[in-house]
Amino acid sequence: MLSEELLICAAVTKSGEKRKLRSKLAKEWLLKRSNPSHINLLKELKLEPGDWYNYLRMDSEAYLELLQKVTPRTTKCDSVMRRAVTPHERLSVTLRFLATGRSYEDLKFSAAISPQALGVIPEICAAIYEVLKKDCLKVS
Repeated sequence: MLSEELLICAAVTKSGEKRKLRSKLAKEWLLKRSNPSHINLLKELKLEPGDWYNYLRMDSEAYLELLQKVTPRTTKCDSVMRRAVTPHERLSVTLRFLATGRSYEDLKFSAAISPQALGVIPEICAAIYEVLKKDCLKVS
């Protein structure tokens, strides 16, 4: 009985809605899924400022300014065994972590960075704090 009432309510709601027309059939970055890294996704999101903002919770200009400030504190050297995670990758995955609260285990799939390497997130948060505290925090 209850499920029939829900179906009727859903049908009434659906029939009364006006659909919003799309400006595009699909966004370009959604069609390019060959590379799993979030850095490639960020390159595509630059073309869609609203999606960039939704992904990192800041616009691209603010992101680039923050990246410039934290890069000296977060740059690591490549080793013989592997390429170091770049400051760009470190900052973007940290902001994504802060924006979503996703676990390291979950972030590894979209970032293509191991959960162990994602352990730098607290280090990046500390670097963000250090570079922004003079400009953004009032200390009494």
